[in-house]
Amino acid sequence: MSRPPYPPAPRQDIVDELHGRRVADPYRWLEDRDDPDTRAWLDAQDALFHRVVDDLPGRDRLRKRLGELLAAGSVGSPVWRGGRRFFTRRAADQEHPVLYTVDPGGTERVLIDPVALDPEGTTTLDMWQPDKEGRRLAYKVSHGGDEEALLYVIDVETGERVEGPIDRSRESSVAWLPGGEAYYYARRLSPDRVPEGEAQYHRRVYLHRVGTDPDADDVLVFGEGRDKTDYYGAGVSRDGRWLTVTASQGTAPRNDLFVADLAASSPERPELRPVQVGVDASTGLYVGRDGRAYIFTDLDAPRSRLCVADPADPAPGNWRTLIPQDDEAVLTDFAILDDLDRPVLLAGWTRHALSEITVHDLATGERIGEVPVPGLGSIGGIVERPEGGHEAWFGYTDNVTPSSVLRYDARTGETSLWASAPGSVEVPDLDTRQVAYTSRDGTTVRMLVISRPGSTGPRPAILYGYGGFNISLTPAYSASILAWVEAGGVYAVANLRGGSEEGEEWHRAGMRDRKQNVFDDFHAAAERLIADGLTTADRLAISGGSNGGLLVGAALTQRPDLYRAVVCSAPLLDMIRYERFGLGQVWTDEYGTVADPEEFGWLRAYSPYHHVAEGTAYPATLFTVFDSDSRVDPLHARKMCAALQHATSSDAPVLLRNETEVGHSSRSVSRSVNLMTDTLSFLASQTGLDLT
Repeated sequence: MSRPPYPPAPRQDIVDELHGRRVADPYRWLEDRDDPDTRAWLDAQDALFHRVVDDLPGRDRLRKRLGELLAAGSVGSPVWRGGRRFFTRRAADQEHPVLYTVDPGGTERVLIDPVALDPEGTTTLDMWQPDKEGRRLAYKVSHGGDEEALLYVIDVETGERVEGPIDRSRESSVAWLPGGEAYYYARRLSPDRVPEGEAQYHRRVYLHRVGTDPDADDVLVFGEGRDKTDYYGAGVSRDGRWLTVTASQGTAPRNDLFVADLAASSPERPELRPVQVGVDASTGLYVGRDGRAYIFTDLDAPRSRLCVADPADPAPGNWRTLIPQDDEAVLTDFAILDDLDRPVLLAGWTRHALSEITVHDLATGERIGEVPVPGLGSIGGIVERPEGGHEAWFGYTDNVTPSSVLRYDARTGETSLWASAPGSVEVPDLDTRQVAYTSRDGTTVRMLVISRPGSTGPRPAILYGYGGFNISLTPAYSASILAWVEAGGVYAVANLRGGSEEGEEWHRAGMRDRKQNVFDDFHAAAERLIADGLTTADRLAISGGSNGGLLVGAALTQRPDLYRAVVCSAPLLDMIRYERFGLGQVWTDEYGTVADPEEFGWLRAYSPYHHVAEGTAYPATLFTVFDSDSRVDPLHARKMCAALQHATSSDAPVLLRNETEVGHSSRSVSRSVNLMTDTLSFLASQTGLDLT
């Protein structure tokens, strides 16, 4: 593959003066997607992309194999309400997971099928929440990838719509009151009530009564006068007595927490009392069937702990630690099983990104056992019956196991397979090992390295990472990983600082002024793969999306010699102007803000767009962007693509793949297959992996 002729992209003489520094922005015109010049440039980039990629060898075989691997389908853990069971499942021939219910008599029925709502497959089911009795169900769908979720309520027995759509409810929980006639939720203010350009912000918590007009009749409960970027969560205890409200500024790793006794104040005017305000910690509160408040917190415990208190007075000084912090594992989840002679609590953990569950005495927290799990994989949320019981369910997956649901019986201490992915698929044998390596500053970092058993010598490799927002990368079934490794490649997933693999301190070691640690961890992972003889710099590709797109954007500008090829998906790349677009203003706690002189310096130090240097031999790069992305504006990739095409001195291609009617997150299976086919065939052609 030789250097193609690139579409012309005029460079503008635009220079901003920021805190005494001159910052050039030659491709600002590409920020305007609707400008005719931008559209013409995008059309030319699309033609170039297809001219280079469509005829790469092995694509048909790869597409077929990816389809086979995705035909395993998926299944989700059950949610129990009033004798009914709710769960999602995707069969081999389905484009999206479908929401089902199983009636008390055992009859299974479809409740929400996204393809039935939209045969084009561009509608996604974003959230669903049954009421406490299992009679009504709230759900949200979005169209064309915009994630602007519309909220509906249906009658579970009949499937008939009770109300909706309610707009402006993106990123909102639904907390039902007993009886299914009302719920708390968060909704953005109407655009005509907020300053221009701020329609994505300004949420409030409301009490909504089913069937009423949300614009005229919703009762404001919380949020007035708070920061415009605040996100809110609401929860109501099973008995309906306790309301909890959380508030966090953007994606900050801390929140305020309030509780109200609805027996002492009305649902319309709950007397919310502060549990935690202005504290640098993340804390949640759940009132159990035993009347105790269970408090999940990283206050004074960066790997998290579980405390108990009286919900009538749950101030931090009254907390009693039930499950203390573990020095090597991160507490992630818990469930209570109380229909036993000795009630127990199940605690979910990740130990260096691998999941486990321990069993504890409910009264004292004493560890008394562990839950058997199939292997070194990832466990989803642990589910109990709301009315209590001796059983728990949890999702499980690993690199060769499609999603499944396991059942734990506390009476016998046994774990059994309760539901498996519905499709039948043969997966290749894999060798997965966790490697510990040393980053630039001496910190020990880990990565999972996946290859075929018995493989020797340097091979084409993909290194994947994320490193941000307290998100943990754990083992999971992946068609793209399996197809790449089956063809003879190596796939590595690095657990970089900025994630949650080692707790909140690990997260904070990779954010704000310490963001360079993430990039150093990534470079060190690449160097370890090379040092171990698994690959070479001319056979090593890197891949990342969203914040991971920022990661690989920084990696290719900081160490262009270390990588042969890059896939950069839905990325943040212009860190000087990122706050102006998409949801950028909610991420300032993670990255910093240009408005502050010191934080501007952090951002300018690594902003990939501003570190493209003319005459540098850059790796082959494929940007993949999604036209309806309302989180990270595709303008970042457009500007960076133009800058790289202008600056690079190498023959390695720089391409842009722009996809319409999809956004930042969920997509149909067929679109996923197309995207993976394009990205993997591009990387294979650059690193020498034979797909034929």
